[in-house]
Amino acid sequence: MPAELGPSFSVADALAAGVTPSRLRALDLARPFHGVRQRKVIEAHDASPEAALLRLIAQYACRMTQHEFFSHAAAAVLWGLPLPIASLRAGSLDVSVFAPRRAPAAAGVSGHSVTPGLAHVVTHPVRGVRVSTPASTVALLAGRVPHAYDLVALADAAVREPLHRRDPPALTSLESLTSALDAGRRVGRDRLRAALPRVSTRTRSRAETWLRLTVIDAGLPQPEVNYDVIEGGRWLGQVDLAYPELRIAIEYEGEHHLTDPLQWAEDIARATPAPPAPRITPTANTGIPASIPR
Repeated sequence: MPAELGPSFSVADALAAGVTPSRLRALDLARPFHGVRQRKVIEAHDASPEAALLRLIAQYACRMTQHEFFSHAAAAVLWGLPLPIASLRAGSLDVSVFAPRRAPAAAGVSGHSVTPGLAHVVTHPVRGVRVSTPASTVALLAGRVPHAYDLVALADAAVREPLHRRDPPALTSLESLTSALDAGRRVGRDRLRAALPRVSTRTRSRAETWLRLTVIDAGLPQPEVNYDVIEGGRWLGQVDLAYPELRIAIEYEGEHHLTDPLQWAEDIARATPAPPAPRITPTANTGIPASIPR
C-alpha cells in the first residue's frame, strides 16, 4: 500500500495510485464509510470519545464533497468545545450541507440540510476540513444538548479569553453568538436566548460552568470567575470562584484531585494561603460536581 495514501484514504485515490481492486478488498483494511479504507490499527481501549470522533472525522474527510461540512457534535470536537460523553457516543458523525441540497446519507453519518444563513463555514486551521464556525456550532447544538447548563458551557468555551500568557485567543465572541441567535428561526433558539446572558468569558471548563451556575441558581450572588488572589503585590494563585469582599473562594475538585495524593497535597496547600488572603473552600467530587451528567 503506497505510504503517501496515509492511514485513511478514498478508494478513488487508491485506485489512482495503482492499488488494485482486489487489494482494496483485503481484510487488513477497514471500511469505516462507503468509498473509504482505513489501515487497521490496534486502538487503545481507553481512547476518549473525542479521540474516537476525531478518527471518524479524518476517515470521512477522504470522501467529503465540496458542499459538505462537519457540524454539531463533530464540529464541537474539532473546536475543542465540551459536550457530555453521552452526546459524543451517539455512534454517528454529523455532516451537513446547505439547503436545498439533500442531507448526506451514508452508514454511520447523521446528515443535516441547514438553511443558508443559519450557519457559517470555515476551513479548520489545524485539521484542514470544512467545519461550521464556533458560533454556528454553539447555535446548531442549542436544541440538542441535554441540559441548559451544557449550552452555557459550550458558549463559555467558545468565548473563553486568555487567562495566562500562553492561552490561545477566544474562538469567537459574544457578539458573534448573538448574531447566530438573530440569524433566524432554528431549533433551540429560545434556549440559546436564555443561555447567552449567563455566559462568562473566564470559565475554563464544563465543570466550572456547572459549579458557577449551580451557585448562582442556589441564590448566591454572581461570583468572580477565575479570580487572581494577590496580597501585598504577590500573586498567590487563581481560584475558580470568589467573593473577594467576603474573603471566600470556591474550588471545583475533580475525581483525580481525590485519588492523586500529590494533587491532593497541592490542593490543601492552595487552600491555606497566608492571611488575609481569601479563605478557600474546596469542593470535592461529591454533591454539586456529582450531579453533572457525563
